[in-house]
Amino acid sequence: GHVKQELKQGVVQLASLVAECPSCLESAKVYDLLRAVPGYGPVKANKLLSACRISPIKTLAGLTARQRRELTQALER
Repeated sequence: GHVKQELKQGVVQLASLVAECPSCLESAKVYDLLRAVPGYGPVKANKLLSACRISPIKTLAGLTARQRRELTQALER
């Protein structure tokens, strides 16, 4: 959808999407969103997810509070 376009263009930051978890993105896979961010290929996306102990098939709504916090922090680095 258009969110991935916005991520690609840097209009929106994934960290803020993860923190807010807008209802339109609840079913979006975290991995797919990561891949839309410039500079994140499959390897880098998987590394970040495993560093935060998040399964690649997790949806945005399915993240625990800890996962959400860790992912937000990792993305802001």
